[in-house]
Amino acid sequence: MTVRFSKYHGLGNDFVVVDVRGGEPPGPSVQDPAVARVICDRHFGVGGDGVLAVLPPQSAGADATMRVINSDGSEAEMCGNGLRCFVKFLAERDPAFAGRAALTIDTGFGPLTCDIRRAGDVVETVSIEMGRPRLTRKEIPMTGPPDEGCVAAPLSIAGRQLQVTAVSTGNPHAVSFVDETGPALMALAREVGPAVETSDWFPRKANVEFAHVHAPDRIELVVWERGCGITLACGTGACATVVAACLRGFASAGSDVAVTLPGGTLSIRVAPDLSGVRMTGPARHVFDSDLDLAALVG
Repeated sequence: MTVRFSKYHGLGNDFVVVDVRGGEPPGPSVQDPAVARVICDRHFGVGGDGVLAVLPPQSAGADATMRVINSDGSEAEMCGNGLRCFVKFLAERDPAFAGRAALTIDTGFGPLTCDIRRAGDVVETVSIEMGRPRLTRKEIPMTGPPDEGCVAAPLSIAGRQLQVTAVSTGNPHAVSFVDETGPALMALAREVGPAVETSDWFPRKANVEFAHVHAPDRIELVVWERGCGITLACGTGACATVVAACLRGFASAGSDVAVTLPGGTLSIRVAPDLSGVRMTGPARHVFDSDLDLAALVG
């Protein structure tokens, strides 16, 4: 039995999208971690930073549920770039959602409202209300006093002195503001990111952000993503970085901040009272095909 899939990307952060609302055929499941690893392999599989499974809604008022399996087989609570791709898939493919201006999607971070901007029948951008950023150690989660935050905490790791601000925007994030920019920023993320991801500070590991503030409304960012490594873009990471910048006084809540990642730019706005974060960015369809999972994993 073959499985129909679609390939999408959000600023180069790419995903294999499979609609399993009607169930899966007998045999290997795309939601199995070992199968997801093979699908995401860029040499022997389709290639991707993760698999997005389209599931029925879990909460009242939601339209569908997004399950995210990373390229290493681990599961992510949320994925901002993936969610934009997920909404584009539903809004363009499911007749029940034709013409809808917004969809509500259940995620591991709860139901999230996604506003859709179309050019004709094509979804161009999606704006997501990402919910309240979690700032206490027990919410992130990370070690230390559970009801305290982590802002500019010194961390000596992999030969580098960092000041880490921890934020959860669906996933745990460790944000450091640094002097490096351009290729040096990418090199820093590759060198130090793996050690921070697996630091004892973060019991569920962490996405690791290395950010350079060019101006209060313009930040350059490279992300070492938990379960994936370097990705061309990370939506939740961009949101966490702007929250951290507001906490550090590098950016202003209530204003749009352009976050430039290797794959492109996202627009992030943090609510003045830090009660929410809004992310706006594109999503693109790449191709559709069929996959023989039994042959792939056999």
